[in-house]
Amino acid sequence: MPQSLLQAYLKAAGDAPNTAATAFYAALDQVRSVSPLVAQAILQELHDQRHNLKLIASENYSSLAVQLAHGNLFTDKYAEGYPQHRFYAGCDNVDTVEMEAARLACELFGADHAYVQPHSGADANLVALTAILAARVEAPALAALGQKDLNQLDREQWNGIRQALQSQKLVALDYYSGGHLTHGYRHNLSGVLFDVYPYRVDPQTKLIDLDQLRTQLHEVRPLILLAGYSAYSRKLNFARMRALADEVGAVFMVDMAHFAGLVAGKVFTGDYDPVAHAHVVTSTTHKTLRGPRGGLVLCKQEFAEYVDKGCPAILGGPLPHVLAAKAVAFQEATRPEFQTYAHKIVENAQALAEACAAEGMPALTGGTDNHLMLLNVTEIFGLTGRQAESALRACAVTLNRNSLPFDTNGPWYTSGLRLGTPAVTTLGMGKAEMKEIASIVKLVLANTTPATDDKGQKSRAKYVLAPEIAEQAQARIQALLQRYPLYPELTVELGQP
Repeated sequence: MPQSLLQAYLKAAGDAPNTAATAFYAALDQVRSVSPLVAQAILQELHDQRHNLKLIASENYSSLAVQLAHGNLFTDKYAEGYPQHRFYAGCDNVDTVEMEAARLACELFGADHAYVQPHSGADANLVALTAILAARVEAPALAALGQKDLNQLDREQWNGIRQALQSQKLVALDYYSGGHLTHGYRHNLSGVLFDVYPYRVDPQTKLIDLDQLRTQLHEVRPLILLAGYSAYSRKLNFARMRALADEVGAVFMVDMAHFAGLVAGKVFTGDYDPVAHAHVVTSTTHKTLRGPRGGLVLCKQEFAEYVDKGCPAILGGPLPHVLAAKAVAFQEATRPEFQTYAHKIVENAQALAEACAAEGMPALTGGTDNHLMLLNVTEIFGLTGRQAESALRACAVTLNRNSLPFDTNGPWYTSGLRLGTPAVTTLGMGKAEMKEIASIVKLVLANTTPATDDKGQKSRAKYVLAPEIAEQAQARIQALLQRYPLYPELTVELGQP
């Protein structure tokens, strides 16, 4: 590593240094003065992300402005509570940043209320679920007892409310049908909090059947109907789902973590806009929204006071430096060019699905309406998802294995791959590049076979791929990435003076 990254950059930039790059290298120099190892790891990550094609549907590239907003003295502040209602003094500037982030979130999504403190999508979901319980179960129970404060209840009264809170029903998309772990999966706290009734995709079409869901809702009559997904490639009609929830008196909650950028970018509108129809909407702030890693809750006014009590319900102190980065990202997403970007994500995903089909790798459901698609690599290539993921990573393609509906390989090995286009779209790639990517994926997977042991037993993890195939694929990937460099303003990299 050079003695000073900033000096090396300024020398290379000459008379026209980029302000973001200057700030980036100055910050790294400061980190290096304390921990060369951490500074080296950051540069190594830049190198790795520049030399591997990112097809992970839940990842993206945030702007340098968003990244730099993380690194400031807001990280030193405790700010339990919410704006103008803190449990610590000296939070005036945190209030300014948090209120701006919330204002921008409401403007961006057309929401009544925004709570921007959650540290992740998982936190956001727990905040939302506990807020719904508080509003629809705890508050009426307190009112029936003539009380307003849980602390005023005796032990017997509290146990009665606690039992009522823990016996509520949740209907949510099954994990194997594309739902998320925080949607009632048994190994997650959401599956412990609720009596969960999963709905599943149709075994033949692999699509959600809203008529079947209506029947299930009338049988179960849950407190909450939860929609949203992490591995489902079609749009959802949220207007109709809200109507189904209303029929049984359920609260309609949507987790839009994966497709929030498509909502902000006006790709999903009308019946397909979750914020217009759901009582409560949760999201991450990265993925298609292209912000910092974090969470977000949007809600109708009915739930606002309960959502704002995410601390102490779920969260400890908020992360004010991340709130600052969220505000910057939301501001970026209000710009017209973000809408262009969001539409391009879907165009690229559909082009990638079409190109994969032309290569003999049809996507589940026959295509995609959003930013992701799923391939059944066990059916097509006789590989597990883990083998396919590892082989592609060795060829500089980064994606993730994913369970498919009714997957016989389970959640670790899986039968599928999930491919997403948010990150490659950020780089500027288009339909022609999607064809090249599909061709490279086919080249690698068609030449990958399961490894076998001395007894002829096939491995579910190890694989065999000819070195010449790997070299060919790697060369094609590097040619792509050289045409679409990540953070081109950052010109000083590993191994440079």
